[in-house]
Amino acid sequence: MIADGGSTDNTRKIVNTLSEKDKRVKLVHNPDKFQSFALNKMIDQAEGDIFLRADGHCMYQDDYIEKSVEILLKTKARNAGGAQRYVAETPIQAGIAIAVKSFLGNGGAKYMDEKYEGYADTVFLGCFWTADLREIEGFSTKNRTNQDSELNLRLAEVFGKSIYVSPEIKSWYYPRECYVRLFTQYFRYGRGRFLTKLLHPNSSPIRGLIPFLFICFLIVYGTADIISGSNYYFPEFVALLMLIVLIESLRVVIKTNVRFKKEIWKSESEPPGIFSKWIHVMVSVVIMQIGHFSGFLYQLVKKITVRNENW
Repeated sequence: MIADGGSTDNTRKIVNTLSEKDKRVKLVHNPDKFQSFALNKMIDQAEGDIFLRADGHCMYQDDYIEKSVEILLKTKARNAGGAQRYVAETPIQAGIAIAVKSFLGNGGAKYMDEKYEGYADTVFLGCFWTADLREIEGFSTKNRTNQDSELNLRLAEVFGKSIYVSPEIKSWYYPRECYVRLFTQYFRYGRGRFLTKLLHPNSSPIRGLIPFLFICFLIVYGTADIISGSNYYFPEFVALLMLIVLIESLRVVIKTNVRFKKEIWKSESEPPGIFSKWIHVMVSVVIMQIGHFSGFLYQLVKKITVRNENW
């Protein structure tokens, strides 16, 4: 099944053409547009025992389905998936793809480690048992983003340790192509993380709070330094943080440089140099943190002021 939220390209035409040749191919209309609504519509219509998720903006290894089902059966997990690998066609995408390989860009999430194998709190995309998804009532429509992490937390709460990450399951994600869209994406991530925290106050991973708490600390620290009349060394502390970002960004650029052209760069044009990647990694890391903080703060203020705990 292919869910379409009103695309303006030839997606619907292509799917309908394929459906005429193979009745197993179905087009699911999603007037609500967001992923959680589309996924729930597909869960309702699913006829098989296994429900495998494959999003757009990605490419998949030829054995993606085979490996996903194999790992699901072998591990007896409730959801099996691979790491979130990134590929790029532009220098900005390259910066994002490298930035997420740093702790500053991924917060230590296990599913972002391409070599990790074992249980985790969430996974990229995933392969599920349809009956499980129906039992927990599908994806939360309160979350327009982070709905996958929220669902995996529910799976773990109901079935115990159940989310398995395998390096044998391979797919590659194309990140946003400009910084405005990257900020918007992480703003939405921040909103989604806040809503997930409300739904799962005890089981939500701490990494979802770190950007918000740390930037709040910086704001309080800086304000205290300004109004107190004392020197709390705030400018020096900020300079140290900038140095850490500079050094860490350069470290991941150098670490990925040898395999960059083979594993990350997917354009026929000349790949960006080390300095270009370094700059884009630094900018990406900063935008990710500010975007996430802003979205989390927005949703917090919305909850406090208008008592709205939904999107």
